Amino acid sequence: QVRLTESGGGVVQPGGSLKLSCAASGVAFSFDRAAYYRQAAGKERELVASISRGGTPSYADFVKGRFTIDFGDRKPSVKLQMNNLDPEDTAIYYCYMDFSFILKKDFWGQGTQVSVSS
Repeated sequence: QVRLTESGGGVVQPGGSLKLSCAASGVAFSFDRAAYYRQAAGKERELVASISRGGTPSYADFVKGRFTIDFGDRKPSVKLQMNNLDPEDTAIYYCYMDFSFILKKDFWGQGTQVSVSS
């Protein structure tokens, strides 16, 4: 049973930083693609950043230059470094991993709350 466990959310002041982490258990090989999505209150879920199996990152325009996605310390895992946070970044952040090539499935984390407020 594959399970994604997220950590690292919290409350931070504008301009501050947070790091989110997401680790997969129940699987011993790397993902095809991993990503973070977010959903603010009253809004649809949106893609924040993604990373391919080979390590190529991709970012939404609204986080370019502020957020960095990378592999975590223990595979398969991913981390999202968020700098210069803005109140508009307040949302629940969800980790996503795609294991379609081998497992023909993808998985979501439980979500972690990020709140940016003075």
